This record gives sequence, structure tokens and C-alpha cells, in this order.
Amino acid sequence: MRLLSAVSCSFGLYLIMNRTHHCAQLTKADLDTTVSLAGWVDSIRDHGGINFIDLRDRNGITQVKFDPQDDANLGGRAAHLKPESVISITGKVVERPEGTVNSSLPTGEIEVNATVLEILNASETPPFPLDDAGGDKVNEDLRLTYRYLDLRRPKMTKNLQIRHKASKSIRDYFDSQEFIEIETPSLFKSTPEGAREYLVPSRIHPGEFYALSQSPQQYKQILMVAGVEKYFQIARCFRDEDLRADRQMEFTQVDVEASFVTREDIYALFEGMLKKVWKDVLGTEIETPILRMPFHEAMNRFGVDKPDMRFGFELVDFTETFKKSSFKVFSGTANGGGSIKAINAKGLADITQGELKNLEEAAKSLGAKGLAFIKIEGGEWKSPIVKFFNDEEKAALTAQLNIEDGDIIIFAASEWEQACAILGRVRLDAAQLLVKREKLTIRHDDWKFVWVIEFPLMSYDEERGVFAATHHPFTSPVPEDIELLDSDPKKVRGQHYDLVLNGMELGGGSIRIHQPELQKKVFEDVLKIPQDVVESRFGYMLKAFTFGAPPHGGIAFGLDRMVALLCGTTSIRDVIAFPKTQRGQDLMAQSPTPVTAKQLKELHIQTVVPTEE
Repeated sequence: MRLLSAVSCSFGLYLIMNRTHHCAQLTKADLDTTVSLAGWVDSIRDHGGINFIDLRDRNGITQVKFDPQDDANLGGRAAHLKPESVISITGKVVERPEGTVNSSLPTGEIEVNATVLEILNASETPPFPLDDAGGDKVNEDLRLTYRYLDLRRPKMTKNLQIRHKASKSIRDYFDSQEFIEIETPSLFKSTPEGAREYLVPSRIHPGEFYALSQSPQQYKQILMVAGVEKYFQIARCFRDEDLRADRQMEFTQVDVEASFVTREDIYALFEGMLKKVWKDVLGTEIETPILRMPFHEAMNRFGVDKPDMRFGFELVDFTETFKKSSFKVFSGTANGGGSIKAINAKGLADITQGELKNLEEAAKSLGAKGLAFIKIEGGEWKSPIVKFFNDEEKAALTAQLNIEDGDIIIFAASEWEQACAILGRVRLDAAQLLVKREKLTIRHDDWKFVWVIEFPLMSYDEERGVFAATHHPFTSPVPEDIELLDSDPKKVRGQHYDLVLNGMELGGGSIRIHQPELQKKVFEDVLKIPQDVVESRFGYMLKAFTFGAPPHGGIAFGLDRMVALLCGTTSIRDVIAFPKTQRGQDLMAQSPTPVTAKQLKELHIQTVVPTEE
């Protein structure tokens, strides 16, 4: 077998290795075989003059032995290697001596006795360790500055492989369902009523701008009008929004649209996709059909429309219980049309003053004036508000919240949606406090899927005094609620659905409006968008609907979020090869950057940088 050849260049003669195996492939079945490997020096160990190198590629590690008794020159060169140098080696596969087997490695029963070493590229000392434990403790900005090193870490290599497997599984699934993958434009028109956009100036149309597509929503609906019937795309999308662990300014979504479908068709379609992805990537079976939960139930039970159902602490309503209470805060709220809700954070009576203050601040950020609570310690109810409760009220609390010693009861008194939101946030924060105390276990691989359905089609914007689409204006109302569009838009339910997993929204979609008259009514009569604005932004779409638009619906899944959950991480930056920081920067490439005056002139724009006051 020919293992190497030689080429000459201005820098000298180089041996080009013909790699025979990757670094996780060799086993005892390969004993006495001559092999050639290539990769990075993971670690170097000197055992009495004999050097052992763990050689790493993207698949794993093989131990390579350099014995100076076999070749003194070879052993000397190996001894001077630095970690992360790129090398290739040739040698014979031998069995590791008794007592040196590494059972944690697929290649742990063998090693390679090197006879040839080629240093392909020497490395400087890395600015941080590349092992998983050390890497995650390193400042993220430093890791992102040297992202090419960060991506060498086994954890990150594995994450990218999982992303690839998930993407391939998705493509294979939709191909099997006869969907057509179609790319839609990234340069779109500005639609400023949504999230903030990235604007792209046009050189050949002075003073005019494209907008980077926030989603393919309008194009995929047009594809339904075009008769495509089944469309999907793994699409790049862009939004100029504040960044969090689960958000990036440019992100990837699995975008799907189909004609002649109902909500149940979409549920079944995507449950099939999820079953395949989880099976292909993790070897895990997902139970279907996935639970459906109306929006109001999710809010009443969990305080959010993205419920994490891996633990209890569900909200309980006590509005009727406290209508005659001596505690005026509760009775006043209950009789004024508001809601009294409570949760039992079981086992958290040992909460510290600092932790309690943090919960209160979180509640205040959502509109609470304070945080009423009762601790149960040593059989005694401890709280400034207990004196206001009668025996009947205490009995109702005990029975409905299953109160035991060591618990803490936390209340919210406000209008319904706000009370739900306050306790929804407190519920999550309290659970994390119990996890830290090892009183609660929340496994990342406890897959609790739920479809949240029947959202309000409209929500009222108090500040502007107008209705706004809860999700987007293309969502079709539930048929029996259409007549309420004129009389009471807030009561109209939308044919919208979100898929939630472990408290994270994976994606959302809806059955769309396909009748031009109904779509125009929603734009102009309900949302109060002026007719000329409707025409300028959506005229082409309304025109298309007059040429036989079929009933259609779809969904968009956040691929980054899905992969993050598959990888057991909460940050999508861990599953994106080159993410931006929370300040929207690429620290490795050092962008964004200023541009030249010549570039700005060609685009007919000027920049005005605000000065610090």
C-alpha cells in the first residue's frame, strides 16, 4: 500500500500523507497493520524518554508512541512538539501493554508505533485549554475571538455534527413527504410594522432600500398561490433585535408551507418530522400525538405560553376564595375584576433574603408592586399577611396547594394576564433555586413537547389605542369566531399553533387567510392600517389572492433552538459555527467595521454617528 509521496516547493520537500484511517477507527482487529493518520496533537506525555502523543481529528483520538530506541531522531522531534500542532504519522498498530488500556476511548486497546513523523504545521501555545471542562470556564468573548480553536473542542465538534445530522434528517423527511425545497430571496422589501429590520441601500436606485428577510412568510404564501402545494426551506433569516442566549441577529429556521391542509394535518406532519430527527440524531423515540393545550390553559397553569412541564408548581386560582378576605389587597383585586393566583414552591422555605429579593425584583419587572408569600416552617405559617387569613381561607390554600412543612407559598394579585406572567416567572426562578439545592431534578433530556393552540388573534395595544396581530396579520381566525372581528376582536381565536419543548418555543405557525376580502378586512378594519399603506406593502399579495389562492398553512421551526436542545445546551451560540456576541459583534473577524467614504458615496448615503453627551 502506497502511503506517502513527495512534492517540492520553495519551502523544501514535503511528504504528503495518504491517510488510511481516522483517529477513532482503529481497534484490535487492525493489529500488525501499517497505517497512516493525520490530525492535531491533543497532548504529549514523556514516560522515561518514550513520548506518547494523543493524536486527534474530528472523529476522536489515537495514542501514538515514539520510542527513541527505535528511532532516536524521530523520538527527539516528537518530544519538541507543542499541543495543537498538525502532524501526520505512519506506523504499526500494536496492542497496549497490560494495565494501560483506556476503556473510555474506542481506540483504547491499541496504540500506533510511529515510524514516520511529518510536522505539517507547528502551533503556538493556545490562549485557553481546549478540553471541555476548561473551555467552558473560559470567557466566551475570548473563545469567540479564537473561534477556530474553540470549534476544535470535542463538545463543539460534536455539536456541529449533531446540527448536520438534524439538518439532513429534516431534508430527508420532507423529501419523503413530497415537499419541494425552494430558496426565497434574502433581499426583500421593508415591512417596518414588525421586528426591526436590517436595511440594505440600493446603489442603482438612489434613496431606496431593500430589507434583509425576517422570514420567507409572504414568498411561501405566494408559492401556494403558484400551485407548488408543498414547500420547505432551511432558510437564513435576519432581525435587528436585542440578543439573548436563544436569539441571534441572523438565524436559521425550517420553513414549511402546504396547501389544502388543516391544523391537524400540520400537527401530524411535524410530529412525524420530530420523531425522525430524534430517532436519527439521538436514537430516542418520541411519543405522539403530542399534547394540545389552549393558550388560556397554558397561562392559567404555568403562567406562560411556553410551559416547561418537567416539574410541577402549577398556578392555582384563588380569586373566589379571597373575595371576602380581610386582606384588602386580595379582596380589592378579586372584586375589581382581577385574579389572585398562587404557587407552592415545595421545599423552598429555606430561601434566603437575597434570593427572595431577587424573586421580588423579577416580579416587579413584570408589573407587581411586591411579592406576598407564606413560609411553612416547623408547622407554623410565617408571613406578615397570615394574620388576615381566616380558617376557611387557610384550609382552601392547604387543600389546593398540598401545603407541607418546608414549603413556601407565593402569590400574585393583578389583572389576569399580568398575574399569570408574574407567577410564571417566579415559578421558573424558584425551580432553579431548588435545582441548586439538589431538591429538584430537571433533566435536559426529559422531552416534554406541547402544542399551544388557540391564541387570541388580536391583542389590544393600550399605548397606541389600536389592535395588533398577536403573531402576524396573515393568521386565519377560527371560523366560528369570524363574526366577532367587527364586534369584539379581542375574543377572536386564531388558527395559530406554537410547538414548545421544555419551556422553549421551537416554532410556530398557522392556517393562513387565503381570501383577499378577509385579508383586506383584517388589515384595514381591524388593524386600522391605512389603505394606501396596505397597497404599498401588501398589494401584490392581495392581488395574487384574487387569482385562485388555495387554503394553506404552515410553520417555521428555529433550527438553532432545536439543535441546542438536542445538544443539551441553553445557548444557540454553542450550535452556530460563527455566532455574534450579545453586542452583535463577530470578534474573530472584527465586524461590524466602518466603511470608506467612497463606498458610502456610491450608495448615496451619509452616516451620522451620535456623540456621547
